[in-house]
Order: sequence, then structure tokens, then C-alpha cells
Amino acid sequence: MRAAFSKAFGQLTDPKFQRVIWTGIGVSALVFGLLWWAVWVVITNTQVFDSWWLGWLETLLDWLGGVAVILFTWLLFPAVASVVIGLLMEVIVTAVENKHYPELPPAPGASKGTTLMSAIKLLFTMVIVNIVLLVFLLIPPVFPFVFYAANGYLLGREYFELVALRRVDLQEAKRLRRENRRQIVLAGVVVALLLTVPVVNLAAPVIGVAVMVHLFTANKTVSAG
Repeated sequence: MRAAFSKAFGQLTDPKFQRVIWTGIGVSALVFGLLWWAVWVVITNTQVFDSWWLGWLETLLDWLGGVAVILFTWLLFPAVASVVIGLLMEVIVTAVENKHYPELPPAPGASKGTTLMSAIKLLFTMVIVNIVLLVFLLIPPVFPFVFYAANGYLLGREYFELVALRRVDLQEAKRLRRENRRQIVLAGVVVALLLTVPVVNLAAPVIGVAVMVHLFTANKTVSAG
């Protein structure tokens, strides 16, 4: 797994990687910009307390609303970024295979419908899971472990299957994922961690897909052998 991450980081300067990264930044900025604008409109046009002497409560609610937006942005960034990467995955995978595995035959590729549905499923699953995980904020020492474990599992599973479905059917993809579950989940946890680190998180989804290409290729080769 260490070699897979090393190769993924080493390819970040690839023009194709850069194109996907900047596209992801643009889409994420648009999505969260609209979210912040919507919340700002609601906050500035909603008055809960009419009495002037309760104005401090109104200010507190406005402040809490701003904090909530920042928190949700941090929690939902992995989901939004993963959808963008899912839709542009073919560019990343092709770049990795061309550089590191030129001997591979052309991949049949997953259908656009399959890729789109997988990306949407991942988005909704991660949103729901992360909303549920907010309960663990009541137990601060536990929250990071639960957050990274849950998101790492989801990211590892979905990224690996998306990559695998380009070359094998769903049954084979699931079999390979089960046989290499520990390695895939650990890689997913690392990607989830990278997604919460400022600046690094902009490239984290691309790194995640590239890592899964290396893991799939290595384990598929071993399995075939």
C-alpha cells in the first residue's frame, strides 16, 4: 500500500491529474459557495426573537448558523469531491495505467450510467452517514475514530469497485474487494484523512483513485496468476 501511495503522489504533476484536480476545485467551490449564500440569506432574513432585549440570542443563533455551515462543509467535502472524481475517474485511471502499466490491454470500461449511479450512491450514503456521525460529537475523543473509520470504509469500497468495474464484472470486483478488504479499508482511511487536511484535500480524491488502480492491478495480477 505504501508503494501505491508513493506512486500516486509522484504523479500529481501529470497534466491529466492537474486538470481533474482543478475541475474538482471549481465544482466544489461552486457547490459550497451556493450553500454558504443560501444559509447567509436565511440567517439575514430570519428573526426568531422580536424583543430588543433578546437580541443577544439572535446574534448567538446567527453565529451558530455560521459555525454549522463551516462544520457541514468540512464533513461533506469528501462526498462532493468524490462525486466529481467519480465522474472524471476515467481520466485518472487511464493516466495511471498509461504510465505504470502500459502492457495492459484496453479496458472495456464501466458504462457512464454505472459510474454516475455509483457516484450518486456514494454522495447520498456519505451525506447520511456523516449526519448520523454528528451524534458522536457529544463524545469528542471518539468522534475522529468513528469519522475516519466510516468514511474510510465507504471511500475504499466505492473507489476500488469503480476502478475494478472497468475491467471485471461486479461479482469479480466484489470478490477482489473482500479478499483485500483490510488493505482497501486502510487505504480508504488514509484518503479520508487527507480529505480533511486543508490544501492536501484538493488532491486527495485523485490520489485515492490512483491508489486503487495500483491496488487493483497488483491484486488482479496475483489473482490471475
